Amino acid sequence: MPSNQSPLDPETLSVRREKYQIIARILADTYGYPTWRQHLAPVDELVCTILSQNTSDTNRDRAYTALCARFPTWDAVRDAPLEAVIDAIRPAGLANQKAPRIQAALRYLTERQGAITLDFLNDMPLDEARAWLTGINGIGPKTAAIILLFAFNRPAFPVDTHVHRVTRRLGLIGPKTTAERAHAELEAIIPPEDYYPAHLNLIRHGREICHARNPRCAICPLAPHCDYYQGQRQAAKSS
Repeated sequence: MPSNQSPLDPETLSVRREKYQIIARILADTYGYPTWRQHLAPVDELVCTILSQNTSDTNRDRAYTALCARFPTWDAVRDAPLEAVIDAIRPAGLANQKAPRIQAALRYLTERQGAITLDFLNDMPLDEARAWLTGINGIGPKTAAIILLFAFNRPAFPVDTHVHRVTRRLGLIGPKTTAERAHAELEAIIPPEDYYPAHLNLIRHGREICHARNPRCAICPLAPHCDYYQGQRQAAKSS
């Protein structure tokens, strides 16, 4: 869906945008308002995001550090024996899946661009850049949005498990909205200039308070505006 088209009807979109503004102010008061900074270079971000799949940030970072220590360039990673890459990234888990995915992505860049680079994405229209990235096998909407936002400061909103859980409980997205659809819905609800701080603050809230199991609703500053919490209270009154 082109970024200038909303996946929500106008009334729903208006209500959710208004609700987001309340939530955003509370999140900023609680966690601050992060301003964009360059994280990793684009190709580094691509590799790091593949490593991050289904593992912790700590294990991802250990694997990324080990990979960079073992191979001096991404060309060397691309051309290395598969087993050597698997061995280097073992701390990230699922190394047998992630190593060939990383090498395939690096080969894809080489074949399409003649070099291992993503810098050209900065000059592409956003929707084309997103489509180009998701054309790489194993790269979905979340990874594409992470690369565009964190490496290029372009207005794409990544939805990870924390963001999906928290926004669904709050009622910013519907209870049955998939993570893939949530990208389009949240990009329509949240102002583009807020994508970076909203992404980071929602993740932090999910890690510190809105846990997948046993969310700490009693101390949550968002509880008065949370559909999940209000539903729990209503159920307790009815029982």
